[in-house]
Amino acid sequence: MLDIPEFHLRRGETLFLKGPSGSGKTTLLGLLGGVQKPGRGHIRLLGTELGALSAAARDHFRVDHTGYIFQQFNLLPFLSVRANVELPCRFSRLRAERARQRHGSVDRAAARLLEHLGLDAALLERRAAELSIGQQQRVAAARALIGQPELVIADEPTSALDADARQAFLDLLFAECREASASLLFVSHDQSLAGLFGRSLSLLELNRAARPGEI
Repeated sequence: MLDIPEFHLRRGETLFLKGPSGSGKTTLLGLLGGVQKPGRGHIRLLGTELGALSAAARDHFRVDHTGYIFQQFNLLPFLSVRANVELPCRFSRLRAERARQRHGSVDRAAARLLEHLGLDAALLERRAAELSIGQQQRVAAARALIGQPELVIADEPTSALDADARQAFLDLLFAECREASASLLFVSHDQSLAGLFGRSLSLLELNRAARPGEI
């Protein structure tokens, strides 16, 4: 259960969110990313009240403005690596246009992200199901970053990466967020990463439901 009186994330801010397993971190990310709808209360993103949108309008808003690295990746296993990364641009004209303006084409934007994440061009046409877990995690990261969304949400995005791949991912993540002035909300059990972020926060500090006697 989550009972959060107030939570703010500024444009361009990077926030490391920590908390024990089962404390509601993934639920909070789903609410902020428009994947879930709150039972009560309000969530405002980029001036838009998410709860006031229809399910279809919320989905459209999410794909336009949010890049989400899911803990379970949520890749489409039968699609190629390229098609998975480019998926947001198929559903969002805004992100497709941003990718074209920056790189000349959506294809080139996808290839560049994957290259920076250490994935060989030979993998572009492979089905996502044929990749290792670490490779799938990097594909999920590229999909979230393509088209410069204003909010990037990352749920345990480095859990399957070795040290070199993790560093390449973090370098790219911060560079992409800086260039787009995107806000970054990053959840991880690896607290050694917290110092890389502008702010670190425990969900237990936010959630009144986790404080006995307050509700």
